[in-house]
Amino acid sequence: MLTIIMETQDNEAELVQTLSVLVTGAVEGLVSDVIILDHGSKDGSLRVADAAGCRFCVNWDLGDIVRSARGEWLMFLEPGARPTGRWVDELLEYVSLNKNPARFSPSRIHRRSLLSRLSRRARPLETGFLMQKRDAIAVARANMRLSDMVNVRAVRKLATELVPAWVAAASRPAAE
Repeated sequence: MLTIIMETQDNEAELVQTLSVLVTGAVEGLVSDVIILDHGSKDGSLRVADAAGCRFCVNWDLGDIVRSARGEWLMFLEPGARPTGRWVDELLEYVSLNKNPARFSPSRIHRRSLLSRLSRRARPLETGFLMQKRDAIAVARANMRLSDMVNVRAVRKLATELVPAWVAAASRPAAE
């Protein structure tokens, strides 16, 4: 079983996109719970999370959150990121046969321009992150963010691609 954890701040539209894809994992028995860590959202993020059956945390301690996760594996995603293809099958196989952390492969369809890729580093969670709960408990601290958790030992790359969160954010209508 897998717990999905995401941090959000005014990402209502992006949460909808990610959570809609994760339904497949819940139906297949892979995803046990989804935890949304909020940083003061003023949009409908809480309503979206509640409607999807997620736990929505406003004042949170990452160590407590990790310990309370139901899954033996944790997957960190950015709101708007979406695994593609047969992601459920690959993750089921991966967590049953492996112990090391993993990342999704970057999307071949949704790529930033060459200049953008050369001029700035990818965000730490741009390709998601999968790790065992016991490893996360060992590194999680009260004032950490999810992106601080991903600087760990060797990481494997999954064959499944992840549509990055910036694709969803770029399609959001401009605020009036």
